[in-house]
Amino acid sequence: MNKSWMHSDRRSKAYELRVEAFLNFSVENLLTTTHIRCPCVKCVNLKLFGVGIIRDHLYFNGVDQSYKNWTFHGEPWEATTNASRNVEEDDDHSRYSFVSEEIEMDDNDFSDFGSDPYEFANVIGDGDQPLYPDCRKYTKLSALVKLYNLKAKHGMSDVCFTELLILQGDLLSEGNTIPASMYEAKKTLCALGLSYEKMHACPNDCILYRKEYEDSTNCPTCGISRWK
Repeated sequence: MNKSWMHSDRRSKAYELRVEAFLNFSVENLLTTTHIRCPCVKCVNLKLFGVGIIRDHLYFNGVDQSYKNWTFHGEPWEATTNASRNVEEDDDHSRYSFVSEEIEMDDNDFSDFGSDPYEFANVIGDGDQPLYPDCRKYTKLSALVKLYNLKAKHGMSDVCFTELLILQGDLLSEGNTIPASMYEAKKTLCALGLSYEKMHACPNDCILYRKEYEDSTNCPTCGISRWK
């Protein structure tokens, strides 16, 4: 779809016609007129409205001209460009490639992302929010993924992780978007399909009690009891 209208004068007939074409395109692809993300410069796809309100926003506020791939409005996800770790990175990377790199996911794992499209869209919106005003290196989502990776790597408890998030929030400048609790962090991660399951492990780090060892009571390698 032609996107040159995004740079047009909002008072022009061309802008008016293209706004209507954009809204029609969104409705046809999303099959809804009540839950559409608003791409104006103030909402930047973080808020959902009906078609009428979005139309007003596009006239009064203008369209976010950095929104070049309309993945929130019906274009294929494959067209999405990178807007995660550094806004200056090349566009040939996946928009959220940092997620797969941090937690060792491959492309097939993205098919397991949360089942609620609006919840997932909200998480993607979080990925575009800077960690704090004028931060160019991290977004809310990229920072959370890195912190959660540390939690998993070093066996940090949920209570400890919550305290770490609170401390990070106090250390960062005012207006930062770091979650304030493990509960908030889990909501974001679960929406991405990154929920986790606790499982027993041998105290000597020989095995995890899963798959063929799920019902074992002793470690098959060192013989130590699972329960003592």
